[in-house]
Amino acid sequence: MAYAKASAGAESLELFQYFAKLNGEEGNVLPVPLMNVINGGQHADNEIDIQEFMIVPCAETFKDSLRMGTEVFQNLKKILHSKKLSTALGDEGGFAPEIGSNREVLDLLCEASKKSGYEPGRDLFIALDVAATELFDQGSYTFNTEEGIKKSSDELITYYSKLSTDYPIVSIEDGLSEEDWDGWKKLTDAIGNRVQLVGDDLFVTNPQRLQRGIETKTANAILIKVNQIGSLTETFKAIQMAKKAGYRNVISHRSGETEDVTIADIAVGTCSGQIKTGSLSRSERLAKYNQLLRIEESLGSRAKFLGRSLFSK
Repeated sequence: MAYAKASAGAESLELFQYFAKLNGEEGNVLPVPLMNVINGGQHADNEIDIQEFMIVPCAETFKDSLRMGTEVFQNLKKILHSKKLSTALGDEGGFAPEIGSNREVLDLLCEASKKSGYEPGRDLFIALDVAATELFDQGSYTFNTEEGIKKSSDELITYYSKLSTDYPIVSIEDGLSEEDWDGWKKLTDAIGNRVQLVGDDLFVTNPQRLQRGIETKTANAILIKVNQIGSLTETFKAIQMAKKAGYRNVISHRSGETEDVTIADIAVGTCSGQIKTGSLSRSERLAKYNQLLRIEESLGSRAKFLGRSLFSK
């Protein structure tokens, strides 16, 4: 990363422009933000099973989408406070209340959206990171908020199918365990035509594991984490491989973050179209959003934003 920044400076290019040059891209697509607003799983000290509940605001521009997400986040805080639920923050800046079911969380997100004046399923969507590997043990998945019920892969697929029908869920990350390839294939066949299915633990930004997914038509998107694979070269290889196969790329932060903003430049420079960088709080999360605002402003009329066209159901 340091070498890339030095090289960009030597060529009098912004970092996102340098990445665009390396990847043969226009470097003008601002990513749709997947904003983690309720934390559970390993990212919070509560009993919520699903690790991340994200809102996906889709206005006409990145700037307006960020504003929309901020309004929903603040109204969500007010709603939690009114219900005497904790507004303490989890690892990625989202709230970490004690809530009795996954559906209750989804209802809260829809309520906060409507309170902000936005229609769920039109202006704003929902994305999940289940981190199902953490729920998997000896062939079944245990959901604490569902009264400790154990679910098989097939039962969990039915569960996701119903959730994504009842709520405006457009993306599910790590819906099954990282080695449950047969289950992943069934999940893809069941709802992959209407829901983005993102492999994080499944692919670990590794071109070899991604190639297996492509060959077996498993999942339809990959989460991209630079320090998960270890180098920018390998990161760009994974991004281009996914694009060539018709898989979507979601550029992502990590749970333990710094204020470095390189992933914002990667998202624009590779025209990946989506970014996960946490909630609307804490400087290590906000730094990336601020960088994207600066990039959007510098691009001016050249800036493109896919918005709801990426997710309209």
